[in-house]
Amino acid sequence: MAACRQFRLPLTTRGRGTGTAGAAVPAEGGVVLSTERMNRIIAIDAANRVAVVQPGVTNGALQAAAAGHGFFWPPDPTSAEYCSVGGNLACNAAGPRALKYGTARDNTLALEAVTGEARVVRTGAYTTKGVVGLDLARLIVGSEGILAVITEAALKLAPLPERIATVRALFTGMDAAAQAVSRIMAQPVVPRALEFMDGAALELVRRRHGDIPGSAGAMLMIEADGLAAHLPAALQALEKAAAGEGLIEWRATSDAAEAGSLWAARKALSPALRSLAPVKINEDVVVPVSEMPALARGLESLGTEHGVRIVCFGHAGNGNIHVNLLGEESDRPAMERCLAQVFRLVLSLKGTLSGEHGVGMEKRPFVAMELGAAELALMAKVKAAFDPDGILNPGKALPDPGEEDPT
Repeated sequence: MAACRQFRLPLTTRGRGTGTAGAAVPAEGGVVLSTERMNRIIAIDAANRVAVVQPGVTNGALQAAAAGHGFFWPPDPTSAEYCSVGGNLACNAAGPRALKYGTARDNTLALEAVTGEARVVRTGAYTTKGVVGLDLARLIVGSEGILAVITEAALKLAPLPERIATVRALFTGMDAAAQAVSRIMAQPVVPRALEFMDGAALELVRRRHGDIPGSAGAMLMIEADGLAAHLPAALQALEKAAAGEGLIEWRATSDAAEAGSLWAARKALSPALRSLAPVKINEDVVVPVSEMPALARGLESLGTEHGVRIVCFGHAGNGNIHVNLLGEESDRPAMERCLAQVFRLVLSLKGTLSGEHGVGMEKRPFVAMELGAAELALMAKVKAAFDPDGILNPGKALPDPGEEDPT
């Protein structure tokens, strides 16, 4: 870092390169700093439910180490076996379990990091409570490498549940499923995961699981966890909330093999979409759960208006939907026009443009749609305080001062 500052070289930090928004791409050249060999699990402190790790540790390796002590780290992105903890922290990655257990930011206690001035800073606390000073750790998590390079993290662990039950709920269409999500999230039993697939995504799953009836136009995958004795009552409450117009099937299982098969199909969805069209624009927008039905209807309307195929799945329990625009190369202009309207729809529903993929290069031109000039100016000052020479991951996350909303 000191050398890059001396010679004014841009520095881009890279974990395992699994991000989808281009945050680890060295857009302006310079130096790429790989953290892959910073892969030590320094401590699993079971007594305090804390793991201390370097940024190059993979999510999967951390989960395995924590499981040996009866714990897990809540963030579980689809790429968990390959992605690094540092990358998870940089993008505030989450996954299905964030619904009940929170995101990477919610499960980070303290950080060691190096700023753009080559200063080592330690921020946060080893305890779950602490209000001394400003919370710089939560600021650095999710900043996509534009403020500092994380070199060590103290992470909050959760106890492994005694039992997990998985439910497959089938609905006639997107609107019925979205209405059910809103009802489920309005009652006291919080699911461990609540995943959503629309009709087009469900068709890909149907090819792997022929037992899905053709009348199903949407599916929810629901997980509940906790003490084995408590799960029957929890499932009953979730089923009662899901019941309503459009529910075709409610099938619960505690069989690990069957549940694993269903999750494997879900995790294969994103790459499987390549079989439907050669060009895919993948966005992870978020809306309030109560606005899920409106989002579903709006996306259907936009797809028709622009002649673009839209396939949706994702973390419906917190309104985080992966919206996939599909087409041929010749369709790209229409897809990009449609994308801008998707973002405007999301913001009109009090949503946000990214839930866990980050902004990177891909969404940077659209940031000014969501954030005002005053907020962006304040963020630029924060960036300058950490990185006065502007060498950390330039061209990412935040627009340049005065850059206008392109749409």
